[in-house]
Amino acid sequence: MSTDTASTPRGTAADGDHWFTPEQHAFRRQVREFFAEDRVRKAVDALAEHAPREESGLLDVYRWLGERGWLAAAWPREYGGLGLSPVEAGIVLEEMILHGVPEDQHVLSIDTVGQFLLEVGTPEQRDRHLPPLARGEQIATVLFSEPHCGSDLAALRTAAVPDGDGWRLSGRKIYNQKSQFAEWALCAARTTDGPVKYHGITLFLVPLRSPGIVISPVWSMGDERFNEIVIEDVRLTRDHIVGGIDQGWDLLNDMLLLERTGMDFQAKLRRWLDSTIADARRTGRIREPAYAQRLVDLDARLEAGRALAWRMVRARAEGRADPVASAAAKWFVTQQSDELVRFGSEVTGLDGLLSGWDAEALDLGRPESVYRQSPAHTLASGTSEVMLHIIAASGLELFS
Repeated sequence: MSTDTASTPRGTAADGDHWFTPEQHAFRRQVREFFAEDRVRKAVDALAEHAPREESGLLDVYRWLGERGWLAAAWPREYGGLGLSPVEAGIVLEEMILHGVPEDQHVLSIDTVGQFLLEVGTPEQRDRHLPPLARGEQIATVLFSEPHCGSDLAALRTAAVPDGDGWRLSGRKIYNQKSQFAEWALCAARTTDGPVKYHGITLFLVPLRSPGIVISPVWSMGDERFNEIVIEDVRLTRDHIVGGIDQGWDLLNDMLLLERTGMDFQAKLRRWLDSTIADARRTGRIREPAYAQRLVDLDARLEAGRALAWRMVRARAEGRADPVASAAAKWFVTQQSDELVRFGSEVTGLDGLLSGWDAEALDLGRPESVYRQSPAHTLASGTSEVMLHIIAASGLELFS
């Protein structure tokens, strides 16, 4: 996979879209001009030359976006945004990814924790946490997954035990991202035992530098660092509760709905496909009918996935988010990942087996690294099987 398309995302991914207003097209052009600035381009290029575990340059890019109000463009101005719609926020996220900026910190800090605080946080929590998140000065993450429960989040064992006018939090979380950089984490913990596991879960905003918290790296088959977080007897107060005691399960479902537009996944896959097209030109395989036909087919499916993702964003902008449609969009988009990376490895041939951070592999867009990353797409933000269950149970009403 070649990198020669990285700095100039193809126009069909933006300029030909009939569903954007002239003002939104103009906004996208401004965002593209930002990513074309010399300092930004150099910072992004430097990120491409190092493994994701070395992300100091990424924090600079986030701060520069924050200075313009673009990092959280849909948030009110008093919290560091521009008061724009989710569509403009989606434009920023899409262009970030198309220009090679890792999106995980944005998805966690802004689209998940920040958006959640904006909707259900107290005025004091919003005033304290949202402005530094919007400026890119602080990072937030989530602590949901645990070693024993997989996708069954309601089976969590991390517990908050009453202690005077507060709580003592203890437990283990795993497969967390960015906690090595983050100041705060939204943590799901059990506060009440009962016969129904979905009841009695509360969300806490936990300061990650508290005594009693140990963060350890967990390296996976991908290049991304995950973390295990051991929490032992961490003191929390009522001010750390987000959304009410024992209200966590319903709030978590609402938050996961916010994640499932498919926007970040489709943009990353588009970048990978454009890189594969460049490799097909370089190797001459684009002139072979079989390869050309598969490229056209993948291109069409990614455009369909992008249309689904933008439909979900527009639905959010109009206040009519649909959990079933969101699950369908997330499922369809991420299902394309496996075939795309397999096809990319066929296009590059043996050259594609070079280690992801080998100097020669950089010229190919790191196909080996991309190949290892792709399985996570059908797991993150809910597995494909969970998405199909939501569609079958709530959309098709196949289960009572």
